[in-house]
Amino acid sequence: MEINRRELLLGLLAMGGQAGLARPAGAQGSTPPRPYRIDVHHHFAPPAWVTAVKGRPLLQPANTTWTPAKSIEDMDRGGVAAAMVSITNPGLWFGDAPMTRSLARACNDYGATLVRDHPSRFGLFAAMPLPDVDGALREIEYALRQSDCRLLLAATSYKTSDYAAMIDAVRANVPALERVVFLGTDSWKELLATSVVADRAAVYEREALLQFDDPINIQYTSGTTGFPKGATLSHHNILNNGYFIGEGCRYTSSDRVCIPVPFYHCFGMVLGNLACTTHGAAIVVPAPTFDAAATLRAVQEERCTSLYGVPTMFIAELALPDFSQYDLLSLRTGIMAGSPCSTAHLYS
Repeated sequence: MEINRRELLLGLLAMGGQAGLARPAGAQGSTPPRPYRIDVHHHFAPPAWVTAVKGRPLLQPANTTWTPAKSIEDMDRGGVAAAMVSITNPGLWFGDAPMTRSLARACNDYGATLVRDHPSRFGLFAAMPLPDVDGALREIEYALRQSDCRLLLAATSYKTSDYAAMIDAVRANVPALERVVFLGTDSWKELLATSVVADRAAVYEREALLQFDDPINIQYTSGTTGFPKGATLSHHNILNNGYFIGEGCRYTSSDRVCIPVPFYHCFGMVLGNLACTTHGAAIVVPAPTFDAAATLRAVQEERCTSLYGVPTMFIAELALPDFSQYDLLSLRTGIMAGSPCSTAHLYS
């Protein structure tokens, strides 16, 4: 049977919108169960925010057609009783501090009204205008100090962000930091060279000191409501998660997984990298940051069998004028995560 490309992508989105906990025991028959799930990652688009993002060059399309009614429809479809709403891509910061403060206030006022007008259906994560230079430096310093970081690997820069200068500005206040390695520089080459001369016996001795439940990763949230919060994950934690995601997707060494989502987040790091490495699947990285056309081009050229993304990524791919020209018949599965997304929402 021939698989329609658009139907496959829409099917993935529909499954994502329906995903959640299983129906409670005893919920039988044709009467739908009472919604009981809580969506803690639900995006909304206040009118002031929609006005601010329209016409701006964005990494991915912003959801400018959101309405409370659409959210409630998606929630009811997925059995979601209540949702905690927050601003989505690209956030609030557009390089103008006064504008950002005003926009945050407008979004929070709108969110408070949304919560008041729909009791028990919505909660609000308040927006804070923090992505300024001083705020970024405070977050970097706090995370490095709180984690007692000794070795830091980083890119030198990205677009308008000068990471090398940021790290240099806070390094004196981080006494535990012994070494900083910037990708693509002499410090990176030196790090690679040390791996060649490492004493094998010393490596084995160090390995013997490690346990599967030791901490291996700390995921820091954005500090939009205070200092960043560090979620500490263990070897067992992330490896098991990655393994069972791979099992759920039925990955084998024959699979090729297109991963356009960030690797600094659990989506790319665990559901992506670890799900693939635990099953021998190939990892396909379509671009440095999300690009809808580059993603579909990678699927076509690399014959990917799985595609990842958040709802706005799938929507951007489906919206490409030349979408029908891509050969996506190699796809058989994928993951859509971040928030529910119904097929009705896609066509709106």
